[in-house]
Parts: sequence; structure tokens; C-alpha cells
Amino acid sequence: MSGRLLLVLLLCLCGTMDLVQSQGSSQDVFIIQYLDRRLSQMEERLNQCEQKTVSATQKTYDLSSEIRGYLSTLSVLRSEVRSQMDSMSVRVDRVERELEYLENNIPAQTDIEIEEALLEQQIKAAELDQLQTKAKIQVENDCRMVLSEIKSLKIVKKAGDTYGSWFKDPTEGSTKVYMLSGIHNNTLLEYASVHSFTESTTTPPVKVVELPSHWQGTGQVVYNGFLYYHKADTPNQILKVDLLNGTLADSTLLPGAGRLPAYSLNPNTYLDLAVDELGLWVIHADPEYGGNLVITKLDRASLAVEYTWDTPCRSRDAEGAFLICGTLYVVYNTRYGGRSTVQCLYDIHDTIHSDESPVMFFPKRYTSHSSIHYHPGDKQLYAWDDGYQTIYKVETGRSDQVPEE
Repeated sequence: MSGRLLLVLLLCLCGTMDLVQSQGSSQDVFIIQYLDRRLSQMEERLNQCEQKTVSATQKTYDLSSEIRGYLSTLSVLRSEVRSQMDSMSVRVDRVERELEYLENNIPAQTDIEIEEALLEQQIKAAELDQLQTKAKIQVENDCRMVLSEIKSLKIVKKAGDTYGSWFKDPTEGSTKVYMLSGIHNNTLLEYASVHSFTESTTTPPVKVVELPSHWQGTGQVVYNGFLYYHKADTPNQILKVDLLNGTLADSTLLPGAGRLPAYSLNPNTYLDLAVDELGLWVIHADPEYGGNLVITKLDRASLAVEYTWDTPCRSRDAEGAFLICGTLYVVYNTRYGGRSTVQCLYDIHDTIHSDESPVMFFPKRYTSHSSIHYHPGDKQLYAWDDGYQTIYKVETGRSDQVPEE
């Protein structure tokens, strides 16, 4: 009996110990989990603190760099102000010396009258020189031709972009043909003749010339082996390029030009160069003259301005223009495309006038031209017609035989 009691007591004791151990293990797990959570929270807060420290350090560095930039700019401005102040001081000293000189050297009234008379003589001499230059341009050639009819149309080819220009070198004896595709490019294609140009498009051109600068618009022209064109991204700079080697031969800035397009229907062309029996011309529009067209005669060798004429022909609704014997013919159309007409002309010889000349129609083709170039030797117009290269045959007569109204 006592043995059974002892056995029961041992079993109870073991159960009690197991229960105590089980309760102790649960408490340890809870404490460990609690400590782990606290450590994770501390790590997260430390990471946030580190990120904020890095951000603050970067902002401090950026602010320091910005301040250094401001200090550098301030230093430059201070140097500029000091330089301007020094320059102003020098100018003030110079003005004081000049005033002192003028006070001591005021001319007598008779000297002033003599100087005014001399100035008037100089002005008259300059005006006479201009008139003589104009007269020289007018009589240099027996140029009394006037356009009477645009007779026929020949579609030569379709090549290149919608806008472009093509033409022959008008120099006597030259048969070369040139093509410039697009309104902003620097690659010129040179062909030996019109026949070579009209061959299959797979036939390579005789020569590909990479120009030193891009052109602007479609107002280019070749004259005596030199390409003349408006340099892109400049308001009024004209370049002269030797096509033998593609190098720049000369350049000039055309006064007063390039402030608005020459033709409202070709808004990318600001300077339209042309050649006729009298030489090299530039057609452009002048906003101070009501937007009307202006023609300027250039010396093809030096690019010097020989003379400038303001014309009554408007640039609005114009798509192009060309010159024949010193007479400007302006071609008009609509912005939707239509039949091109010559509705205004200006003769530098003052022998014919727009109100005396009938409207001339181009042969029926209801599109628009991006360029029109007259060839004085062939008596033909080389036009770029909506991507088609076309030729118009023109009929001319003597202007002194035009009947008066």
C-alpha cells in the first residue's frame, strides 16, 4: 500500500515539474519575441536617422555648391562693374578733354558756313555717284527685253523633297545642272547636263558637293562655278562657295534683309538670289516698306551692293519671282495651290509698268512653286513644282516696242 502511494506521489511530482518547465519555456519565447521586436524597431529608427543624416548632408553640400556659384558670379559681376567704372572714368576724362579742346577751338561763323557748303557738295557728289552707278547697270548691256508669254511646260523629273531648287549655271558655255533638295541641307548634286539629270534615278550624279554650311530656303543660284546662298540660322548672310573644291570663297551681310520671308507662300525663303542678263541679284522683302519686295544688285566677284530698288510688288500671296533684263516678275498663287500668275512687275529702266502689262498665266498645272530660276541663255524658267522639276519656255520681246496704252 505504501508502495502504491509512493508511486502516485512520484507521478504527481513529475507532472508538476513538467508544467513548471512548460510555463518557463513560454515566458522565454515571449521575452525573446519582445526583444526581437524592439531591436527591429530600433534598427528601423536607426536606418531612418541615417537616411535623414545623408539627406541633410546632401542638402548642405548642394547649398554650399550653390553659394559657391553665387559667390563666383558675384565676383565676376564685381569685376565687370569695376571694369565698367574704370572705362566710364576714362570716358569722362576723355569727354572733359574734348570739351576743353572744343572750348578753345570754337570755329568762327564763316568757317561753319564753309563746312556746310562742303558737306552739301559731298552729299551731291554721293547722289551723283549713285545715279551714275544706276545708269551704268542699266546701259552695261543692251537689255531691253520684256516677258510677253510663258509658252510651254515640260516635266523633266520627280526627285527629292517637296521643296527644293534646280537650275543651270547661266555662264556662257556651261551645261552643268545643279539640284538642292529641301529647305535646310548642305549637300549639292551636280550633273553634267539636263540629259544626265533626266536619266534614271539610279544613275549617280557627276559630283556630290558637301557645303561648308547649311542653306536656308530655296533661293540658291550658281553663277560661273560659284554657289551663292543664304546661310542657315542667320538673318541675312550670303555665302559664295567655290564648287571646284566646296570651300568658302566669300560672304557678306545684306543690310536690311532677312526680317520677313520674301514670299508669304514660301515662308522658309528669306533671301532669293537670281541671275539675269545684268548679273547677280537678291530679292527680299522689307517690313518698313509695307512688306513689299526689294531687289538688290550685287557684284558677283566681291558681293558688294551696287544698288537697291524698292518695288511696289507685294510679298503677300507671292510664291516666287525672277528677273529678266533688270525687270522683276512676281509670281502669285493661293495657299491651297492653284494656277500661278505673274501679276506684278518692276522695271529698273522705268520703260514698262505693271498697270500697262496684262496678267500672265503659267501653263495649266494647279500646284505651287517652291523656286523659279530664269536662265538668260536658254530663255527658260527652271522651277521646282511640288517635288517635280519642270521647265517653262518663255517668249520675250523688246521693251521699246511695247505699245503704249
